[in-house]
Amino acid sequence: MQQTTIASHRFGFSEHSQLPLQADPRAWVLEQFKRPAAFDASGLIDSVQALVLAREVLKAALSAKQAESEKVPKDDLGAMTPSRKELRQTNIRGLVRRWQHTIETPTPVAERWVQFWSNHFCVAATKGAMLALVWPHEYEAIRPHAFGRYKDLLRAAILHPAMLIYLDNAQSIGPQSRAGQRREKGLNENLARELLELHTLGVHAGYSQQDVTQTAMLLTGWTVSPQTGGKSDFVAALHQPGSKVILGKTYQEGPDALDVLLTDLSRHPACAMFMASKLCRHFVTDEPSPVLIRAVAQRFTETDGDLVATAHTLFSHDVSWAPDNPPKFKRPEELVISAHRMLKLPVRAIEQNVGAVLAMGQALGRTPSPQGWPDRTEEWLSPDALLKRVQWADRFGEANRETADPRAVMRLAYAQDLSTNTALAIERAESSAQALALALASPEFLRR
Repeated sequence: MQQTTIASHRFGFSEHSQLPLQADPRAWVLEQFKRPAAFDASGLIDSVQALVLAREVLKAALSAKQAESEKVPKDDLGAMTPSRKELRQTNIRGLVRRWQHTIETPTPVAERWVQFWSNHFCVAATKGAMLALVWPHEYEAIRPHAFGRYKDLLRAAILHPAMLIYLDNAQSIGPQSRAGQRREKGLNENLARELLELHTLGVHAGYSQQDVTQTAMLLTGWTVSPQTGGKSDFVAALHQPGSKVILGKTYQEGPDALDVLLTDLSRHPACAMFMASKLCRHFVTDEPSPVLIRAVAQRFTETDGDLVATAHTLFSHDVSWAPDNPPKFKRPEELVISAHRMLKLPVRAIEQNVGAVLAMGQALGRTPSPQGWPDRTEEWLSPDALLKRVQWADRFGEANRETADPRAVMRLAYAQDLSTNTALAIERAESSAQALALALASPEFLRR
């Protein structure tokens, strides 16, 4: 694989042409981390507004009997009441803005970097209060910190209302706290467990169940509710009194302990190796070289989690650009976005595109677990998955038959890495629709 193809299709979201990259593909990638294109969130709902809207939707759901008698239309989340319609449009606006930014951005590698961290700290609309919070979490917590220090990104991600609600810390109460002595509700360990297992150290870092419980105790008090104005805040009455011991270190009672803990976790050697392994797996190949992982982890450690410095090491290392690294298999959302970007197509028929992504196995905004969407080829590649991608390519080709000449686009986009078989298949297509379908179902395009 040529370096221009690696830069365009593996690290980015598929350029229309490789010509602007040919002078220096590595410089093209690295330059993006100096000035990543800003995301325009104007007019989009914020997390406080999202929680208000979610409450309105949940209240409307209590009127289900009335909605049934009035034959109100429904979708998979319930009756299409005015608040549900507003919720649906709110989520569509957030997704369209995200897709359009990815399709048009002059810094697509930096955008993939943002979306990597959004998946690393994933939240999902799998419960009532979360219905409108997925996209605000990305543009309020992830985007502003993805090019800073890991500790700051970590803090912003886990203390955002979306994460506190998604992993139930908003309901967690210290058993011996003032509130805990008056209520039946108690400690919830979900956020503590994922903070250690998924967000910092990894499952094999050697922490114990006691460390999880003590971390959960330390996190009590950090909540979001109508009483906090819909914003994340520390409520002392919910906080477990006394010191906590985590990984052999004692943390004092109160809100300041969280920053100390997050700093310690982000500086732990296991965190550097875990982050480096995930980054190399996502951007380079499913089984990345230990040499590359160690180099990225070392840079992460030396710079105290400087994410731009870490990115520079990842994208400047010769191993990342090795032509024989096995390619990645695109996730369904990546497939749709890269098709639009390569063809310079704006987002149209959003509901149809969302349905196509769902049919290919990715329910946008509803990751099946806090682990985020899987990142290995084996998780996405199967005979059924291939069939659905071919069916999507066929429908996409038919809908966009007059958009561009697929033969010319593929020659520009893949240059020397366009195989003879793919080129011949596209050349011999009976129509422009079939030619585009063959291009989008080709091995070159399905992989990155």
